[in-house]
Amino acid sequence: MPYLSRIRINPLRAESRRYLESPHTVHGAVMGGLPGTATDERPLWRMDSDDPHRPHLTVLTRARPDWSHIVERAGWPDADGEHALVRDYAPLLALIEPGREFSFRLTANPVQNSPTPISPTAAQRKRIAAEQAPVRRRGFRMAHRTATEQLRWFLQRTERWGFAVPVSRTDPPAAGMEVEHANSAALGRTATQAPPDRADAVPREVRITARHRRTFAKNGRGPRVVINSVTFEGRLRVTNAEALTHHLLNGIGPAKAYGCGLLTLAPIKGVAAG
Repeated sequence: MPYLSRIRINPLRAESRRYLESPHTVHGAVMGGLPGTATDERPLWRMDSDDPHRPHLTVLTRARPDWSHIVERAGWPDADGEHALVRDYAPLLALIEPGREFSFRLTANPVQNSPTPISPTAAQRKRIAAEQAPVRRRGFRMAHRTATEQLRWFLQRTERWGFAVPVSRTDPPAAGMEVEHANSAALGRTATQAPPDRADAVPREVRITARHRRTFAKNGRGPRVVINSVTFEGRLRVTNAEALTHHLLNGIGPAKAYGCGLLTLAPIKGVAAG
């Protein structure tokens, strides 16, 4: 049975600052809240920092978790209120059916594979130099770095994930305002008003609300890991209930152990469940 948890984080505590800076540290804390071994569970998680003074850690697990250690080290253990909400996820999954619409949030790591990186890293240059048969070169995983590329990556994959993003209800920009809207899109603030691009000429009900570049050492002392995470928010319409349920439970894209891939849904305000 899946469970969705929401844990309050106190950003003034030392352990909390480690959580906010290091996906590797959060991954360890999440795994510590599960009774099984690492092979039993591949939890999805996301740090939601809409309010930087009151961030929340959202986690999806298959087994019922215990977040006492996170509350003790990074929360308000002696304060009033519910510090870690743990909810059965099955009632929401039961609502998923073709045609139903939800609000959504997804933090993902948009990447592409290319055999010929324009600006290879030191590790990539080393691998290229060591290859005996470059014609058969395996592609390098590289991040999409601009808001336009990241939004295109998202919109090109929604069909396989089991949903569509409806056309934006926002009116098109008035004559002469296109440049301003293009600048807003470059900053990742208002993707619904982004200018048409080759991937999707029609503005959709999705926007980029956060972008972060994280670097850390794998397992504390291993090779450097670089993740460019992007948070998408908007409205979706279910087209394939089975595919969407699969991606809700198993995540989207790479870097799932480090805070990417968790797609969450919420009923749209003013729309009654059918």
